[in-house]
Amino acid sequence: MWVYEKRLQFPVNIKETNAKLAQAIISQYGGPDGESGAAMRYLSQRYSVKNSRVAGILTDIGTEELGHGEMVCAIIYQLTRNLSMEEIEKSGFDKYYVDHTLGIWPQAAGGVPFNACEFQVKGDPITDLYEDMAAEQKARTTYENLLRLAKDSPDVCEVLKFLRTREIVHFQRFGESLRMVQDDLDSKNFYAFNPDFDRSAPCVDPKPGCNKD
Repeated sequence: MWVYEKRLQFPVNIKETNAKLAQAIISQYGGPDGESGAAMRYLSQRYSVKNSRVAGILTDIGTEELGHGEMVCAIIYQLTRNLSMEEIEKSGFDKYYVDHTLGIWPQAAGGVPFNACEFQVKGDPITDLYEDMAAEQKARTTYENLLRLAKDSPDVCEVLKFLRTREIVHFQRFGESLRMVQDDLDSKNFYAFNPDFDRSAPCVDPKPGCNKD
């Protein structure tokens, strides 16, 4: 169960309209490395993790990502809420406007809709945590790209800097989680296979009469 606080994790107070910038930032709502996919990834992965501390970290970070999605939506809303039709047409926002008016809809910067194929849940904590660490690095890179595009919009930059910093923190926490999972295994040969799961697979540890072919 979640308890909702009627405030953002970091304040969003943007005074300008900028449809072109909004079209780029929306990728962190519904794009391949965005907050929606991150939240669903971590909140789904936690169920197959045996280590309760790691499951708790996935829950905490997944919950925070929901809040980050809210912040990204606030940025987009504030950048577009007072657009004139002339600004919409000149900025190339008209195609989005036709389908969604000024509503917030999850898509990538290139217009590709959000879909669940953008994240994975494998049920193997080592596999999943490596994906999580990579996801945080990709999100960090995306925020850095957005910061370059938003260099003339200080109100936007402050929020993007905060979100970028949180990606770094999450990467570190997932690194700590990976070490906890590895320490729990009954074998340190976790790069060849994961004995926590593979020990039950036929012929992983062949017995007499087991045909490896």
